[in-house]
Amino acid sequence: MTPFAQRELTGWGRYPRQRCRVARPEKRRELVAAASDTEVPNLIARGLGRSYGDAALNDASGVLLTEKLGRFLGFDAESATLHAEGGASLADIVNTFVPRGYFLPVTPGTRFVTIGGAIACDVHGKNHHRDGCFSEHLEEFELLLASSEVLICSRTQNPAAFWATIGGMGLTGVILSAKIRLMPIQTAFVRVSYARTKNLEETLAQLTRDAATRYPVAWLDCLATGSNLGRGVAMSGDLAGVDEVSGEPLLLESGRRRAVPLDFPDFALNPRSVKAFNALYYAAHSEVQRVVSFERFFWPLDSVGGWNRIYGARGFIQYQCVLPPQTAPQGLRQLLDTVAASGRAPFLAVLKLFGEANAAPLSFPFAGYCLALDLPAAPGIVEFAQELDAITLNHGGRVYLAKDATLTPQSLRRMYPRLPEFEAVKAQLDPNWRFQSSLSKRLGIGGAA
Repeated sequence: MTPFAQRELTGWGRYPRQRCRVARPEKRRELVAAASDTEVPNLIARGLGRSYGDAALNDASGVLLTEKLGRFLGFDAESATLHAEGGASLADIVNTFVPRGYFLPVTPGTRFVTIGGAIACDVHGKNHHRDGCFSEHLEEFELLLASSEVLICSRTQNPAAFWATIGGMGLTGVILSAKIRLMPIQTAFVRVSYARTKNLEETLAQLTRDAATRYPVAWLDCLATGSNLGRGVAMSGDLAGVDEVSGEPLLLESGRRRAVPLDFPDFALNPRSVKAFNALYYAAHSEVQRVVSFERFFWPLDSVGGWNRIYGARGFIQYQCVLPPQTAPQGLRQLLDTVAASGRAPFLAVLKLFGEANAAPLSFPFAGYCLALDLPAAPGIVEFAQELDAITLNHGGRVYLAKDATLTPQSLRRMYPRLPEFEAVKAQLDPNWRFQSSLSKRLGIGGAA
């Protein structure tokens, strides 16, 4: 049996930090044995640790690392369907299949995510309004239950378990393997148009116009105030054709990754330094069109190893919420006003367009606008995030559990009204509530505490 050992873990935001009992099985049978170890009170699976808060932590209890269980099990070229273990990373898929003319139909802002994590968080990308979440392209998966039973889950086989696991934050069991559909591509490049906007109204209008493209997104200057509140750079992308690319069309960038060697001092990211960066970024993006690589468009921060150290030893949270179209202009304005007035300078702020929700009770996206803000975990950050929660709730929105570290149980149940439906399915799959995390305990999901 794979032994459990004490280890400090964090999410990607490095806040909070917790001592957990960690096991890293390298074979399927070792994973099953570790999941059955009754000496560990409860468990949660963890992939590459890119959820930001405490979703893949389990303070003083068990964490199953799946990073060694990432083998490809088969590929059907006719249907472009990949069968892989749950610990396989999106980076491995990209590196293996892009040179062969296939790409992920949905990718989040980092490729260092496992298939299991992508399903558990039901990740989305810049194309949600058109292509939905990762689960839209999921055929089926194997789910290891607390009883050691393995369920095959799909839209037609064990559908309740299928939809509860999608976006279920790992609380239904461990995803052993999955079959996902890839999409054929001609090149590993994106044709991108850039347009500067003067305020929030212009940014929303530009995003609406850009909805005709596959990948619309906007960077926001969160320190702009007054008549410039919500100004930004709108970027709209479509897959580039062979005639738009010079050189090898399916060649991925192989440049050496830079790295942040040390934690930045806490004072490095302050309103003055971030304002200077924002001014330079805004000035550098006039209305032009460029052809850029997949790496630069989809995962720009992946080129900087350990970029989360920029926020210093205290770490940071990402506040990510979605607001419906009817209330988004007012709600976004209030959120941006509150952030600008707080003196908490977000180094990264992104606005995306979402399409309709899927059938998963805990999946995050629904039709509207998604705002993501990186905020340093300075003193008072919990109370400040909950102030933002109140604004989000007042405008009919909700936050993304994969990024959360501060939500309250009361706010969760208002934001996710289908939570009781999820809890009922979990109670059937895991009647002893063996699969828990620090997030589920903090939020009281299913009475966890």
